[in-house]
Amino acid sequence: MAHPGEAVALVGGTVYVSPADEPLRDGVVLIRDGKIAGVGTRRTRAVPAAASVLDCSGATVMAGFWNTHVHFFERKWTDAASIPAPELRRQIEEMLTSHGFTSVFDLASLWANTRRLRDRIGSGEVPGPRIRSTGEGLVPPGALPPDLVMNLLGVMKTPLPEVSDAAQAAAAARKLLDSGVDAIKIFRSSGSPSIPPLPEPAIRAAADEAHRAGKLVFVHPNSGADVLAAVRNGVDVVAHTTPQTGPWSDDVIGAMKQAGAALIPTLQLWKYQKRHDRLSAQDEFVGVAVQQLRRWVSSGGVVLFGTDLGAVEYDPRDEYALMAHAGMDFRQILASLTTTPAARLGESERLGRIADGFEADLTICDGDPARDVRALAAVRYTLRSGKLIYSAAG
Repeated sequence: MAHPGEAVALVGGTVYVSPADEPLRDGVVLIRDGKIAGVGTRRTRAVPAAASVLDCSGATVMAGFWNTHVHFFERKWTDAASIPAPELRRQIEEMLTSHGFTSVFDLASLWANTRRLRDRIGSGEVPGPRIRSTGEGLVPPGALPPDLVMNLLGVMKTPLPEVSDAAQAAAAARKLLDSGVDAIKIFRSSGSPSIPPLPEPAIRAAADEAHRAGKLVFVHPNSGADVLAAVRNGVDVVAHTTPQTGPWSDDVIGAMKQAGAALIPTLQLWKYQKRHDRLSAQDEFVGVAVQQLRRWVSSGGVVLFGTDLGAVEYDPRDEYALMAHAGMDFRQILASLTTTPAARLGESERLGRIADGFEADLTICDGDPARDVRALAAVRYTLRSGKLIYSAAG
């Protein structure tokens, strides 16, 4: 788009510098050397004559989107170091950049493989988002499905550390942290009553190790009881709603609030999982998850956007619509995509807003998502550090 030192100007769009600020109509966003160099309207912000101009007329310009629940465990990512660059670019575009995601958090995959993928993106060999990862998640003994089942689901063989007590959990977490992961992921239970869940002292031990290293802890719960056990023992982020066990009690909501936990709703996941069932069963199951999110939001709870990408279809349109159905308005959904994850993950001084000096991570969508949140899925351009990493025009 531009040579080093030259300006890039995004011109003519409606600009949301943050979810809390009123939008700038007929806006201008200036970028220089990968950073935001100015923002305003065409009446107040001159476009340098030598700037490379990206036409954003009829579009909405926002800070780059975060997806805080993805997985790089599909077979397509196997041996990420050897996938030809053009093919790798197509896969990243299909899954992430064509949907506006400039930052993602991988919540369980083969860490060595995901690190190679991240390194290829970081080197500039292929365009893609910023990647954080928990690496392999901690599971109770016997919780992993058989290899045959994982293969049918399209998932590469991914051994996860099985832990049964506090000492094992602490050691497994420490090993992962020493290898460079960005957080710890805990699977509290398998969902099967025949397999005992991870004991609470083990959750606490893993959380303590992560917190000593300044890292967050995510949990995959299968019930309200799992959520309670997790947040009471140091977990920071609940990675799913749990429609399997009915509405959340006041105890669950209260414990999450007291712990200062954040929630990743993954509503689209439940619709996808029930896609083979009758519509009435789908509606009932997804409706419980929507109700859980509605209660959480009405309590003032923190929401991070995430869809469990890798386990669901890539298009996030349904997630946006279901979040709106749960009572979240456009600005709340935009916050879950931008300012809230940036703050929760310690990046609020450089990501999540369109402000001078911030990284020029930007998502530009056709239409007006304030009128219809599904427009957030109509991505025209995705930029990371001022570089165009996706264009709908090809």
